[in-house]
Amino acid sequence: MSPRILLVEDTPDIALWLGTALRQGGMQVVFATDGHAADQCLQPHHGFDAVLLDLQLPGQDGLSVLQALRGRGDAVPVLILTARASVPDRVLGLNMGADDYLPKPFDLSELEARLQVLMRRQGRSKSTALRWGPLEMQTDTHEVQWRGQPLALTQREAAALRVLLASPQRTVSKEQLHAAVFADESAGLDAVEVLIYRLRKKLESAATASGALADVAITTFRGMGYMLTQPVAPPEGAHQ
Repeated sequence: MSPRILLVEDTPDIALWLGTALRQGGMQVVFATDGHAADQCLQPHHGFDAVLLDLQLPGQDGLSVLQALRGRGDAVPVLILTARASVPDRVLGLNMGADDYLPKPFDLSELEARLQVLMRRQGRSKSTALRWGPLEMQTDTHEVQWRGQPLALTQREAAALRVLLASPQRTVSKEQLHAAVFADESAGLDAVEVLIYRLRKKLESAATASGALADVAITTFRGMGYMLTQPVAPPEGAHQ
């Protein structure tokens, strides 16, 4: 079972960015765009493994949502996301029962790492391994294995592979890959093509080294993007 996360964020762009990234990391995400909706989602027996909570919300602010949650005796991990970066604000949130505090803007990898730590601490962390054929990636550590053997990838290569593994047999656009890998950098879309080329070469080399057919490929669909596929081996005796 994938971890189930409640994302409480009223800014559409941020909610979409975070929700997409968390889902690509193997998590289930439920959205709440205001405090009242969040409070309704967090009633007893809600089944969430963690809550990402913005403080500045319409209707009912995040601290009120947190206070009501803890008042019900609910110990679900809560990670506060907010532009309020002052020490008194952090102390107030932590004293009211938040488990961690991440000021905006933040790095996505730091958010994911902190979220995994909180869920492990509460015994809520579930397997987030992504698999496709002989490939396996642990999304919390980004460790990649090919047929049980470590596959050495750069941080960017691992980030791109994670996006593809999260959507096997579905096309991932160049723009999606760019947002996931180069979001805060000035690199253009051409950088995605170079990255995919290098990733392809490493997958092919891993297959060659293991003496197996390249039964996982990154296929390009012109004008649409890239997809992880499993090529069908030609019958014996067939011309290649």
